[in-house]
Amino acid sequence: MKKNIDLGILISRIAIGFPMSVYGINKLIHGIGFIQDMMTQHSLPSFFAYGVFAGEIIAPLMIIIGFRIRLAGIIFAANCFTAIILAQTANIFKLNEFGGWALELLAIYLLIGVSFFFTGAGKYAVSNHTRWD
Repeated sequence: MKKNIDLGILISRIAIGFPMSVYGINKLIHGIGFIQDMMTQHSLPSFFAYGVFAGEIIAPLMIIIGFRIRLAGIIFAANCFTAIILAQTANIFKLNEFGGWALELLAIYLLIGVSFFFTGAGKYAVSNHTRWD
């Protein structure tokens, strides 16, 4: 069977971008008050919480359609890193109820975001050129 790396990247873009956008839509519906509270608990301005919309709605949509995916991948990864630092540090060395790492999903999202920075969007994308696609 012939390799189709571009199709694999497209499937990865959808598999990562869609579920994360659901988190963002949930925050649109139910608000981000709990994130604002976390920001103030860490002595950060509460308006930084609005950055979650960039990381959980805008960047995932950019990833799905393949628009400036390198930039979107870094924003996406930064969002995941921020979530780990602000909300999940207590779980860094914990296992979940099934024996897996408690942070596995966030870690996968973060690392796939970084990988999109290095791979780009592939040819099945709105922008498939090499400079900041």
